[in-house]
Amino acid sequence: MAGERTYDVVLFGATGFTGGLTAEYLARHAPPGLRWALAGRNPDRLATVRDRLAAIDPALADLPLLAADVTDADSLRVVARDARVVASTVGPYVRHGEPLVAACAEAGTDYLDITGEPEFVDLMYVRHHAEAARTGARLVHACGFDSIPHDLGVWFTVRHLPADAPITVDGYVRASGRFSAGTYHSALTAFSRTGQASRAARDRRAVEPRPTDRRVRAVPGRLARSAELGIWTVPLPTIDPQVVRRSAAARPEYGPDFRYRHFAAVKRLPTVLAGGLGLGALVGLVKLPPTRRWLLGRLASGQGPTPQQRAAAWFRVRFVGTGGGRRVLTEVAGGDPGYDETAKMLAESALCLALDELPPTAGQVTPVAAMGDALLDRLVRAGLTFRVLEETSVERSA
Repeated sequence: MAGERTYDVVLFGATGFTGGLTAEYLARHAPPGLRWALAGRNPDRLATVRDRLAAIDPALADLPLLAADVTDADSLRVVARDARVVASTVGPYVRHGEPLVAACAEAGTDYLDITGEPEFVDLMYVRHHAEAARTGARLVHACGFDSIPHDLGVWFTVRHLPADAPITVDGYVRASGRFSAGTYHSALTAFSRTGQASRAARDRRAVEPRPTDRRVRAVPGRLARSAELGIWTVPLPTIDPQVVRRSAAARPEYGPDFRYRHFAAVKRLPTVLAGGLGLGALVGLVKLPPTRRWLLGRLASGQGPTPQQRAAAWFRVRFVGTGGGRRVLTEVAGGDPGYDETAKMLAESALCLALDELPPTAGQVTPVAAMGDALLDRLVRAGLTFRVLEETSVERSA
């Protein structure tokens, strides 16, 4: 990244629920001397957040506040040109995210977000990957619960398998927690735009290069009962398999033929059936403008779970990987997935990009491709668990 910048990290969207938690995490854990700032459209609300941070660390009473609005491209260009890394929590990203991505790509500034919206990620690749690759900017989406535990969890798993043989990994997600208004609005927006998302994915496939000497796949699984794990495996059509597949395409450690499947792990079949019916009804309702407006109005921006509710929340993702005559069972686990841990993941990703020695990458890249072991080490030190539960030898098929 050419030229000296005023700030190492700028957090855009600190007045929102998850943005506020991210700011508090940085207030507690940013290293001495980190030059960081808050950016947003409402100076008074930013000042209120800063007052909250100053109660954590009095030195932050003078934390810089930057005026920037997604409807004012010039204000975003100023922020991007002054920062080494910009982290955004302003969603739904398909509605509000592109101007900041464009500004960072143009300025050669690293960009991070916590989106779980495949349409947005695909659109940003088609529209801004080439410019970011030219300027040296790293555009790293999905740096929260979507998709850090899954992307880094698969990376951790394949590192325990031979890289010279075909590798298969299955991920099984269990989690407990509540969602904020921002997550709720992003999910409803994505459900209402399935057609646009399909077109964006098709447009990306038309221009994105694929490995020519290796095979990399993320394939849908099927509903089944796993007697070994004691769960029902429910295919989970989130952005996570796409992120894992792109990391595998970027790194030879995933082997010459890599396959990933992604599941929710559910203990009881009635829960599976009720969840499927409820999700199907919700997807149908959000496609109708009147019911979509009503649903969006159920939660106001900035609302989210209480500290007590977040303290009781948790997540656990288990991965079963096989390859080269080896089988490994691993686990990634942590606390409240949607908010406390997402804030931690985003903040540590920003610190990683700003401060750590990393492999040279540019353009739209995944968390593993951009940060890999450096981010994994940071997250372990920050309290997330990455561990091997079991390693065994298996017979190779003829």
